[in-house]
This record gives sequence, structure tokens and C-alpha cells, in this order.
Amino acid sequence: MPATFRHFAINADDVPRAKRFYEAVFGWRFDPWGPPDYYQVKNAGAGLLGALQDRREIVPGVHVAGYEASFGVDDLRATIAAVEAGGGRVVMPPFRIEGVGELVYFEDTEGNLVGAMQYDPGVFD
Repeated sequence: MPATFRHFAINADDVPRAKRFYEAVFGWRFDPWGPPDYYQVKNAGAGLLGALQDRREIVPGVHVAGYEASFGVDDLRATIAAVEAGGGRVVMPPFRIEGVGELVYFEDTEGNLVGAMQYDPGVFD
């Protein structure tokens, strides 16, 4: 089954300022979730989740400069194998987010940071 665009994250140097901006421009609603200065966006599109968060490094040396895109996949291990076989490289090994699923970050052949998430059943119901 093809991967589905499921999640985006806006990385910000000033989260409150970015929150005000996106609320005013797009009418998005930001709900606090998880750590401080982390918000979820649930009204950005059907079957799509968004996040607003502090700018950070995914792993040492891999800095997130812009938006992050994550794709929903049926089999995370098969996706990792396909990334590596296709010339990409995994930069963050699988990480479990309780109640959401298992996430991995990789760089594609062009150096773009991409997430792949095997979501738990019921997350998008």
C-alpha cells in the first residue's frame, strides 16, 4: 500500500509567535499536547495531524531547518529496508510514541529529512 501523508511539524524559534501567526493566517486551532511548547493541529485537513514545536535537532548533527513531513506506512521495518536500499539513510532509529505509533526519521537521497510512522490502530478513526 502506498505511503499516506499524515503529519507535518512546524519548527519554530519562537513558538508563541508562530502560534499566533498560523492561527491568524490559516485559522488553525492549536491544542497543547506532551512537552511544554508542543501543540497539535487537528483542523489542517482530513486524516492529517500537525504539530507546532521548538526547533531542535532530531539527533546530534541533524538540525531541523524547516517543516517536517511524515508519512504513514503499513510496515515500518519494510520502509526502513526500502530507504536504505534506495540510497537513503536512517538518522533516527525507530522510536515509540505511546498511543500514536512507531516513528523513524531518514534522509532521502537529496538530504531531505523525512519521517515514516507506523500508526497504532484507531489513531485516525
